[in-house]
Amino acid sequence: MTDKLKLGIIGTGNMGLGHIDNYLNGKMPEIEITALADTDPKKLEKAKEKITDAKPFDNASALINSGLCDAVLIATPHYMHPPIAIEALNAGLHVMSEKPAGVYTKQVRELIEVADKSEKTYAIMFNQRTNCVYRKVKELVSSGDYGEIRRVNWIITDWFRTQQYYNSGGWRATWSGEGGGVILNQCPHQLDLWQWICGMPTKIRAFCHVGKWHDIEVEDDVSIYAEYENGATGTFITTTGDCPGTNRLEITLDKAKIICQNNPITEKFEILLYVLDEKTSDFIRTSDKGFDKVPGKWTDLQTDGLNEQHSGVMNAFAAHILRGEPLIAEGKEGINGLIISNAAFLSSWLDKSVDIPFDEDLFYDMLQEKIKNSRYIKTVNEQTEENMSNTY
Repeated sequence: MTDKLKLGIIGTGNMGLGHIDNYLNGKMPEIEITALADTDPKKLEKAKEKITDAKPFDNASALINSGLCDAVLIATPHYMHPPIAIEALNAGLHVMSEKPAGVYTKQVRELIEVADKSEKTYAIMFNQRTNCVYRKVKELVSSGDYGEIRRVNWIITDWFRTQQYYNSGGWRATWSGEGGGVILNQCPHQLDLWQWICGMPTKIRAFCHVGKWHDIEVEDDVSIYAEYENGATGTFITTTGDCPGTNRLEITLDKAKIICQNNPITEKFEILLYVLDEKTSDFIRTSDKGFDKVPGKWTDLQTDGLNEQHSGVMNAFAAHILRGEPLIAEGKEGINGLIISNAAFLSSWLDKSVDIPFDEDLFYDMLQEKIKNSRYIKTVNEQTEENMSNTY
């Protein structure tokens, strides 16, 4: 193995260009981008202008079989993530996939089976796992020091998008091109963090409002109610139609409360911890005062301050392949958040609660019916370049 990982980028739209910019800015010291692929000549040319020593290809297969790469980064529209990943793994290449892992779980399970049989690495771009705030929250919850989760609420409504955003690409906001809206495009990171920190729910009841705020055929306003095996409950509320939006995660534990929020005044993402003197479950049973409250206090928290985002995930990917160091997220973990979003869609379509695991064949069939019966006429304008941190 050489001292650098030779990487091919498949998909040179906003996300692909963002990774190229990170590379050119010296943020990926153990990676060498050797090849680029896109079916859109204009996008490919723009990427080629940025990185002239990488060989361009007009399709993924040509890049995969070129012999120029040790690994590929897949940054294409959602439906293509699993088939390209499978082809690359079968060709003996390592794979980093942008989120989501795919559109439907049946497709991703096939990919995971191929990856498990392969000797190559399959990883996924869950860059929010590098955020010091979320890493600290996971540490607090996983420690067990504050008891089990009783309730989790996440309001993540700062994904505001205009109609022009949806018109900027023919694949956006359609069942056939994107496979969903806000919970499949903007929220895979939060759905991943939700299950990464709190575990998987056992039941979902969701309301996915289609085209509520925009002229699109997929959901742009969602409310999810979740139940957990231990009796805990959760809500997840998101939209691309609120301005200004909110990003606030609250986790109530038996002996503490954690709040993560984007402070609109300081413009900083902060984490707060309130620690109770004893467990809520014990105090409820033992207190002899009807209106008494559990004593407690707010506690200062320190994080390591690191938030390396996309480049951090890519550097861990290279270090894993070159030296066996840990990944930020294994590719197979990508199915967990997708299970939640698929279950939410199915619950909304059936207008009832859905158990997890759910009927994956039924979900697939209903998705295909939506694609088949679509009468939506898409208006497409020239795509505008955006900062990678805001392209979900």
